[in-house]
Amino acid sequence: MAPKTKVNPKPSPAPPPPAAQSAPIEDLFSALHRHAQNFEYERAAKVADQVLAIAPGDEDALRCKVVALIKSDAIDKALSAIQASRHLPIDLRFYEAYCLYRQNKLHEALEAIDGQERNSMILQLESQIFYRLGKMDACMESYEKIQRFKIDSLDIKTNIIAALVAAGRSPEVQGTMDALKVKASSNFELAYNYACSLIEKKKYAEAGQQLLSARRIGQEMLMEEDYADDEIETELAPIAVQLAYVHQLQGQTQEAVDAYMAIINRNLSDASSLAVVTNNLIALRGTKDVSDSLRRLDRLIEKGAGAKQFQLANGLDVKLSTRQKESLYSNRLLLLLQANRMDQARELISALPEMFPDSVTPVLLQAALLVREKKVAKAEEILLLYAERFPDKSKPVFLARAQIAAAAGHFQISVDSLSKVTDIQNMPATVATLVSLQERMGDFGGANAVLNSAIEWWKNAMTEENKLDLIMQEAASYKLNHGREEEAFQLYEKLVKSHGNIEALLGLVMTAAHTNLEKAELYEKQLRPLSGLKQMNVENLEKTSGAKHVEGTHTVMVELSEDVKKAKTKKRKRKPRYPKGFDPANPGPPPDPERWLPKRERSSYRPKRKDKRSQVRGSQGSVVREKHETATTATSVSSDNGPSTKSSQGISSSSKSGSQKATAHEQPKASSKSKKKSRK
Repeated sequence: MAPKTKVNPKPSPAPPPPAAQSAPIEDLFSALHRHAQNFEYERAAKVADQVLAIAPGDEDALRCKVVALIKSDAIDKALSAIQASRHLPIDLRFYEAYCLYRQNKLHEALEAIDGQERNSMILQLESQIFYRLGKMDACMESYEKIQRFKIDSLDIKTNIIAALVAAGRSPEVQGTMDALKVKASSNFELAYNYACSLIEKKKYAEAGQQLLSARRIGQEMLMEEDYADDEIETELAPIAVQLAYVHQLQGQTQEAVDAYMAIINRNLSDASSLAVVTNNLIALRGTKDVSDSLRRLDRLIEKGAGAKQFQLANGLDVKLSTRQKESLYSNRLLLLLQANRMDQARELISALPEMFPDSVTPVLLQAALLVREKKVAKAEEILLLYAERFPDKSKPVFLARAQIAAAAGHFQISVDSLSKVTDIQNMPATVATLVSLQERMGDFGGANAVLNSAIEWWKNAMTEENKLDLIMQEAASYKLNHGREEEAFQLYEKLVKSHGNIEALLGLVMTAAHTNLEKAELYEKQLRPLSGLKQMNVENLEKTSGAKHVEGTHTVMVELSEDVKKAKTKKRKRKPRYPKGFDPANPGPPPDPERWLPKRERSSYRPKRKDKRSQVRGSQGSVVREKHETATTATSVSSDNGPSTKSSQGISSSSKSGSQKATAHEQPKASSKSKKKSRK
């Protein structure tokens, strides 16, 4: 929250100025007060400088100057003024912390307010710093302390709801709004935050309606405040982005893409909304058109200056939350891996741990890079080291390690990793995965132990959705298939006695048939008879030999009845299909049976005789003289005919002319193909 200017300046603790100078200072303070009331902050800062020139160290003038510079967005000048006055006995640490917050130097801002009295202004600034750092639990603690001051501010209440949603506590939003005595229709920001809580609760249709309501409320409020149309569109841009995101979550891919592209084509001045739209569009595309997705992200991510290797363009480092920035960098790294740009991926992954020190995402992306480089053992090692170093963040790390190990065939490492995730150890999906991995290793006893442990855990579990029946059913089936009929029988019997499950009853009858025939017959009577089996003679069915398995490949002869043989011998006659215009009554001469053979192989082929008259006879010199005479005649003809030299050359040699025509005929085809390629 930006600090407000002081309306009634207090007298300065410094010694009073001389009498000759008192009148100008009073006039300057009056002008300073007037400029502050009229929101003329740049002029107010200049007047404050005039006061400080006359009375250096005046507390009111210095405070007014700092606040005026902050209000006019001259954060660097305000911070310089604060640092230049540290020798004075004036406490400006709150303003210094606020300037550092505006410069996105969040850790330095926290250090600046450390040790100060926790009044409402300090707590509000602290909560906003924690929110931008992504420390939502600490942010909520600050807001809970603010509520003790009983400040009736709609802005603070809106921020509390936003912090609840960001902290993943959306189920508490409605109760908190009731306690704060606010409704979603109080302002469009609150309606937007409430819609975000509905999205977190997967109530997408209701969230979409709430977003439409937020847009309507925002348009009405901003029009009353005389906002221009483009300013209204910029203010409500996050609502349009969230509506497209709801379409994406509902599986309406085309609607989401159209909405995202419409926002991008409008070229809004809200850089943060455009960044979120770009990121969501890239996530929606996935691995399609990787090069275009990388180009879009490269406009948002650029090389940093100094110690920072990377930074976001257009001031997005200040405007986006930590989670949003992390998503942008993560998607760029994944696209680099898809495009096989390994050098750029290594450069980016080396910078992520410093950029997001509290996140587990960098180590997961580093493992993905190592797997892409076929260094699976190294990926498993770094994940294990990270999980041991940060036990509170180990769950996603162990899950990733288990997946990588299972894909690489390291089944024991995968089992060990899953076994360390205790809170999902007995969930049906985890149990099924562990049993499958144990089976692949040939450890059927270990798989059986996993099932027994899960059954015991669910017996004592106090949950609304108890999965004991499901686990027992699968465990009994597994035991029956692996020769543990007695254990399977006990499990099936417990299921039948407790719930009377038909599937369990069938399994019990099948299991008892191997262990206890009397019980099998007893439980078989509980099965309902099938209507289609009443006409079947069971005794005659038992006397038949049934189907026998025969080793090898043998032909089985089946005796068919006479009716079946007649039906098979009858063939359907179809009318022959003739070419178009063919008359079967007058077919004409038959086609040449040798028409498919090459001409040289046909019986009618006769080779052409060579013309021996063109052979050269006589001495070699006579031939040269004849050629010279022919050339002289051709030259004279061409000179008589004027410019038509090509026709004269064509007359002189018919065989060359034919070859030239063939070449000229082939050239346009080549050029037409090249045009098609260029169009592609």
